[in-house]
Amino acid sequence: MTDLNQSILDHDNLNLVLDNLKLGIIAHTPDRIITVFNKEAEKITGYLKQEVIGKDCHKVFQTPFCGGKCSFCDDTPEFPFGSKEYPLNIITKDGSTRQLEMTVSAIINHDNILKGVLASFRDMTESFNLSLKAENLSNFAGIIGKDKAMQDIFRQIRDVALYNYPVHVSGDTGTGKERVAFAIHDISSYGSGAFVPVNCGAIPEGIVESELFGHVKGAFTGAIKERKGRFELAHKGTLFLDEVADLPLKTQVKILRFLQEGSFEKVGGEKKVSVDVRIISAANKNLKEEVMAGRFREDLFYRLNVIPIHLPPLRQRKSDIPLLAGHFLKEAEQESPNAIPELADEALDIMLDYHWPGNVRELKNMIQFSVVRSRGNKILPSDLPMEIIKDRDITFQPSNSPKAPEIILTKGKLDIESVKTAIKQTGGNKSKAARVLGVGRATLYRFFARNEEIKNYVDQF
Repeated sequence: MTDLNQSILDHDNLNLVLDNLKLGIIAHTPDRIITVFNKEAEKITGYLKQEVIGKDCHKVFQTPFCGGKCSFCDDTPEFPFGSKEYPLNIITKDGSTRQLEMTVSAIINHDNILKGVLASFRDMTESFNLSLKAENLSNFAGIIGKDKAMQDIFRQIRDVALYNYPVHVSGDTGTGKERVAFAIHDISSYGSGAFVPVNCGAIPEGIVESELFGHVKGAFTGAIKERKGRFELAHKGTLFLDEVADLPLKTQVKILRFLQEGSFEKVGGEKKVSVDVRIISAANKNLKEEVMAGRFREDLFYRLNVIPIHLPPLRQRKSDIPLLAGHFLKEAEQESPNAIPELADEALDIMLDYHWPGNVRELKNMIQFSVVRSRGNKILPSDLPMEIIKDRDITFQPSNSPKAPEIILTKGKLDIESVKTAIKQTGGNKSKAARVLGVGRATLYRFFARNEEIKNYVDQF
């Protein structure tokens, strides 16, 4: 070993080297006692070195920082030892949140015995925020929407991902509850684990406990070998209980016990099985009403509904219809060798009038139907499904007609100030504003999509 290497390994000089790195560095013993904490770690977390050295890492930073997916923090670390990389949200000393990229490595001796853990991390919060700003939050984790209600949903997803609290997602069929659940999972500390969705309403009552909790060999006729259930398959990840309101009361008791104790028994078994899993539930039924009707346990409701997120139906965020339609047309373009038609304004006007009982899922199906049905370069009202146009008069001028008011206005009359005036006069009512301006709603909605200033102005009403 050279004199230089020996000097670097000297305790004081090693701290000097670590303090000059632009990475946060934390090291702790196998029992989680922090031994190294450099200047960048101080800067990112807000804690001073003297506040954390000699203390339990897990108690200082809690699960959002050092628990979750760090397998080196388990009582029985995984072999063989190696490095793990993952994104992670942390809560700093002042209560703010930061998004990190972290690498966790095992420190082992020559006998392959774990002597400690080294974690290096960089703060990616600003880059994360800039990327969201650049996207204008119109597409967050695969969820499409610029409407104010959806912006609130995006913020809720980012906030709740920091904590391992149960989340309940409510909303009508087709609003995207599973997408929201996966988005929470994907950006949380459980994101590198499995996302296991379960449609509770689709499992026959006789086998629902076996599906969720597994069974031992011989537990019932046909149980020829031991089988893991969904809870066990979701270990270190997220279990998504969709249509949770349809669970039998007997199964609800067993889920409640798991939420209280963190363990369960397989069907036919006596041994306790402990798993580390995040629970996200969803239902299109109102759980409070189900509780009042005696079909859902009140104590389980409060355990699952710690963080409620409600998704609005599409009829309440119609300003997102042009954006969603454009997204689904792009998807169709990627799947088809043929040119995909555009959506005519007349067809979009009908879509904006429709009440969308099937929500976003129905809109996607409608776009796929209309793409197949269309014979030109435009999707016309006559190309839409019958249930959408059955109560409408679909005698329209062709969208390329020189008499179409949209053509005249988009060339000269429709500007930010005139639109602002119309919005103000109508108290934010977009349909009335379109009539005041003498344009179709499709034209006005597309104007909103192109002009962020006017979109922000409309959101004030």
